[in-house]
Amino acid sequence: MGSPHRKGAFFLIFVPLYVHGALSQEAGPAVQRKPFFQRLRRLEEQFRSFQEVTLTHLQAIASNYNLSYNIDARFRSLAQESQAMALAVNQSQAAMQSDLGHLKTWMRKSHRRSRKVDSRLLALGATLSERSQQRALQRKEQEAQREALSSLALDLRALQDTLARLMHVVQSQGARLDTLEGWLQVPSPGTTAPAWPPTQPEPPSPSSPKLQGSRQVLRALPEPRDSPQDFADHLQGTREPPGPGSQWTQPPERPGEICNIGPALIFPNASTENVVFLSPGFLSGLRALSVCSWIRTASGHLGTLLSYATEENDNKLVLHGRDSLAPGSIHFVIGDPAFRELPLQPLLDGQWHHVCVIWTSILGRYWLHVDRRLVATGSRFREGYEIPPGGSLVLGQEQDSVGGGFDSSESFVGSVAGLAMWDRALVPREVSHLATGKEFPPGAILTLANATSVGGFVQRVNCTCLELCP
Repeated sequence: MGSPHRKGAFFLIFVPLYVHGALSQEAGPAVQRKPFFQRLRRLEEQFRSFQEVTLTHLQAIASNYNLSYNIDARFRSLAQESQAMALAVNQSQAAMQSDLGHLKTWMRKSHRRSRKVDSRLLALGATLSERSQQRALQRKEQEAQREALSSLALDLRALQDTLARLMHVVQSQGARLDTLEGWLQVPSPGTTAPAWPPTQPEPPSPSSPKLQGSRQVLRALPEPRDSPQDFADHLQGTREPPGPGSQWTQPPERPGEICNIGPALIFPNASTENVVFLSPGFLSGLRALSVCSWIRTASGHLGTLLSYATEENDNKLVLHGRDSLAPGSIHFVIGDPAFRELPLQPLLDGQWHHVCVIWTSILGRYWLHVDRRLVATGSRFREGYEIPPGGSLVLGQEQDSVGGGFDSSESFVGSVAGLAMWDRALVPREVSHLATGKEFPPGAILTLANATSVGGFVQRVNCTCLELCP
């Protein structure tokens, strides 16, 4: 780029000299006439003007050269920068291509994994639906089994009640037959037969068809465990043949004739100090429970018969009646706040009564027996529940905390005898035998023999029979 400027400078310098020489040659004779110094002065002036013009042109050329040099430098720097930028762009494109390749690979793997997960989820869904169907079928089967068991239990209890009544009838008929046979015996020589009063119908002879038929029917029935005489002596006391002119009637059963019941506890007044602790309590969880006892109350309400408390709940098992409740009613509590109200109005007559409260977690069934009679029953009461072990079990007071928190309005006033507990549901035959003093059901987990702490004014006495208990 510098060579054109140099050519232009030389052209501007030599063109004026050439023109000046040409002019001087044409006017040579005339110029020689002028003085030499004028021509020299003019030449000097021309040279100076030419020098100024040349200098001006050279400065313009120099400035243009500097500008072009700067532009070249800038172009070179821009070219270098563009090359560096292109290199960076290429590197970025390469890195982006690599990342895109990795991303595509990861996407393919993720797609494969998602398909695997989808297939697994579908398989799990099918398995869960199949299991849910199986569980639904199992629930239906269990419900059917429960209904069948419930109906079987009801049928069994009805059969047992019927059998108990039949046994009672058979035993009483056997006692009557023995009495009649004693009356109908032929007198020995030297003795006279008892004279029957005119108003009394003549008893049948031993050979009468009616008596023979009665004997055959009684012999065909299963014999009771106790003999008729023992049964009569045990339940009804000693009978004597009726005198002349009297009608033979069966005396009512009296609970006072029940013997061998063990110790009795007497709670004389409604004091919070009158409490009895049973130890040990429940050693394992209970899914069924039977509580039976002879009870005689001396107040207008029953109060608390039994209370079982744990750290979790102070009303895990309670049989209590406050003075604010209806007379003769108690609350049967299992795991507060669930409870059932039980009617015990017959206990307010001040006499001995046998009470059995039975519960099972199967269908939540419960039964209340008073003097061998079923007076209350129900279901869906704490179904599937388990009474936990390790709590505090007391008699005569209701616990608001473990082993304490008593209230005199909930205290029991009266007597308790023959109390026992089982971790199973007693059947009606066992309840009947227990209430009549015939047989004590096996497997009792707690009795009054476990009364380790008797506090306050509670008295512990040993009675041979209930009629002798204070």
